[in-house]
Amino acid sequence: METTTLEEFYRNAPHEGGGPRGFVLPDGITREIGHFNVFDVEELFRLIRRKPVMPYNRREYYKISLISGRNRAEYADKVIDIEDHALLFATPKVPYHWVPQDMNQSGFFCIFTDEFLTKTGMGMALDDLPIFKAGGYPVFQLQEEERQEVGAIFRRMHKELSSDYAFKYDLLRTYVLELIHIGQKLQPHSALYTTHNASARVSSLFVELLERQFPIESTHQKLELRTAADYASQLSIHVNHLNKVLKETTGKTTTDLISARVTREAKVLLKQTDWNISEIAYCLGFEEVAHFSNFFRKQTSLSPMGFRN
Repeated sequence: METTTLEEFYRNAPHEGGGPRGFVLPDGITREIGHFNVFDVEELFRLIRRKPVMPYNRREYYKISLISGRNRAEYADKVIDIEDHALLFATPKVPYHWVPQDMNQSGFFCIFTDEFLTKTGMGMALDDLPIFKAGGYPVFQLQEEERQEVGAIFRRMHKELSSDYAFKYDLLRTYVLELIHIGQKLQPHSALYTTHNASARVSSLFVELLERQFPIESTHQKLELRTAADYASQLSIHVNHLNKVLKETTGKTTTDLISARVTREAKVLLKQTDWNISEIAYCLGFEEVAHFSNFFRKQTSLSPMGFRN
């Protein structure tokens, strides 16, 4: 699965006459404050004159969308059909797919990087917020009154971004936080059902979660997800279902895949660092060195020290 970068997003964005547009890359935005931009969906559809093709993958940026029209959103093993208005939240950790069902589309969306909103005002990192946690279903159906409220925030964003107000990015952060609060107070849309390619999506999301934990670059870094149950919890599915899906798509169990990846990382750390065995064991999620040694010997037929030497 590929990751869409900001550069690729702008390179593929529709432009009037094929040339650059003023709102595409905001003037004055710097690497220190991160990146932010906001777009009008109806205007983009007018430019491309066709239904956009959005691949099912991860993005390098966060995205909040107000969508009005007939659409379909795919997250993990769920598909959400949207008939009227919905608020969508996307994080770099979770791949998703948005499929407009016709050309009658309106609304807004904004994109931003983690650096833009490092301090959320809630004392939490972005990925710790419920709305952006992996395994959730961040698509929310809106009533007309809610649509108007959210639309007003996006219009203020659009107006503020083109202003010359010295502190406009501070104000834009406030608007983004307001959208996050609105989303976290809403109940998720309940029209969820499994599709024929659900197994492939669950499998790809599991791999994403697994690979996001590596490489281990410090003796203070420790794996957060260590067991099949940990991953199932993050994906909001039963551990037996996760095992069944992975067995069907890869021929291996969840534990087999986790163990293989941990073993691969252990070999790198043993060969390429001077960390002691207890430090490596801790980083890889083992509370006891003996447990790590037994695990490694079972996977490779060698002790950690024997492999290192």
